[in-house]
Amino acid sequence: MTELREQREPSEASGIRTARRRYVTVCALLWLPPGLGMASLVLLFSERGMSLAAVAGLFATHSLTVAALELPTGGLSDVLGRRPVLAMAGALNVVAFALVGLGTTAWVLTAGMVLMGAARALASGTAEAWYVDTVQAHSGPGAELRTGLARGGSATSAALAAGILLGGALPWLLGLGPDPGARLSEATSGAVLPLSVPVLLGAAVRVVFVCYVLTVLREPPRPAATPRSLLRGVPVTVLGGLRLGGRDALVRRVLLTAAAVGSALAAVELLMPGRTAALTGATGSGAMAYAALSCAGFVCGGVGSHLAPLAARVAGSGERAVLVCLGGCAGGMLLLGVTASTTHLLATALAVVGFCLFHLGIGAASPNENELLHRRVPSGQRATALSVQSLAQQLVGALTGLAVGVLPPGPLPWLLTGAVLFSGALLWLRRAGFRSTPATTTT
Repeated sequence: MTELREQREPSEASGIRTARRRYVTVCALLWLPPGLGMASLVLLFSERGMSLAAVAGLFATHSLTVAALELPTGGLSDVLGRRPVLAMAGALNVVAFALVGLGTTAWVLTAGMVLMGAARALASGTAEAWYVDTVQAHSGPGAELRTGLARGGSATSAALAAGILLGGALPWLLGLGPDPGARLSEATSGAVLPLSVPVLLGAAVRVVFVCYVLTVLREPPRPAATPRSLLRGVPVTVLGGLRLGGRDALVRRVLLTAAAVGSALAAVELLMPGRTAALTGATGSGAMAYAALSCAGFVCGGVGSHLAPLAARVAGSGERAVLVCLGGCAGGMLLLGVTASTTHLLATALAVVGFCLFHLGIGAASPNENELLHRRVPSGQRATALSVQSLAQQLVGALTGLAVGVLPPGPLPWLLTGAVLFSGALLWLRRAGFRSTPATTTT
C-alpha cells in the first residue's frame, strides 16, 4: 500500500504541473488580444467619428451582451465541456476583432462588440473551471488551488501588459519616418487605420488560441452531450448556480465584490485613455502613454496575483487578504480622483501611483476570492458560478460606464466609483463560516 501511494504521488504532482502549465498558457493566449486592443480601442472609435457617449454605448453593448449570455454559456460549459466552449469563444473572437478593426460604420462596430461580448461570455471562467476540474481529478476535492490560480492571474496580467504595450506602440511606430500608417490607410480606403493594426493582430492571435485549445487541452470524461441533454441540462445548471449564490453568504459576498470591482474597472477603462491623450496633446502619443501606463498597471496586477498566497498567510486568511487588498484598490481610486482636475507633475505622479495600487490590489484579491469560491461550488456548477461572478461585474460595469459617460469630467466619477469599491471591501470585515467541501444543490 505504501509503495502504491509513493508511486501515485509523483504521478499526481506531474499531472498537476502539466495542468498548471497549460492553464497558464491558455490564460496568456486568451488575454493577449484584449491587451493589444485596449490601448487603441477608445481612440480608434473616436477616429471613426464616435463621440464619448457613443463610445460608452459601444462598450455598454459589449458588457450587456456578456451579461445576457453569461449564465447560459456557463451552463453550456458545465454540460458540454470546457474545451469545445473555449474553441467556440476563440472562433467568435476572430470574427469580432476583424469587424472592430475594419468597421467604418456604427452598425458594423456594434456587431463586432456584440460578437466580442458573446465570445467573452463563452470564455468567462471556462479555462479556470478546466484547471480546477483537472487538479481535483488528480488530487481530490481538497487539492491546493490558490497557487495555480495565482499563476494564471499573473499570466493574464503579463499578457495584458505585453499586449497593451505592443498595441500602443504599433500605431505610434506606423506614424514615424515615411508614415507607413498613412499609406496603409490610403491603400485600404480608410478601412485600416494605424489604430486598427493592434486589433487585427489580436484576431491572428485568436487563431493560435483555438489551435492550442483543440490540440492540447484534455478534460475528465463526461457524459456525451446531445441536443436534448443540452436543452434540459443548461437551464437546470443555471438555476442551481443562482440558488447557490442566493443561499450561501460567502458566495453572495464574492458576487457583490465582483460588482464593486466592475464599477471601478469601467471608470478606469473609459476615462484613462482620454486623460492620457489630454496630458500629451495628441491621440497617437496619448495611446502610447496609456499603453505604457496600463502596462505598468498590469505588471502590478501580475505581481499582486503572484503575492496572493503570501497575502493570505500574512493576513491570516483568504477573507482578510481580500479585505486588505480591496481597501488598497479603493485608496488607488481616491488618488486618481483627487488628481483628476490637474496635470501638475506631482498630481500626475500621484495618479500613476493610484493606478498601480488599484491594479496591485485587484491582482492580489482575485485568487483569494476564487479559491474560497471553488471550495463552496461543486464541479458540475463551477463554470456557472464563475459566470454569475462575471455577470455581476459586467452588468454593473456597463451601467457604470453609461453613468460615467454623462457625468461631468473631473474628480466626481472617480470618487463615486471609489466609494462603491470601498463598500465592497467592507463586506469582508466579518468572516463567513467556511466549509471545506463544495456545497451540493438540489434541482
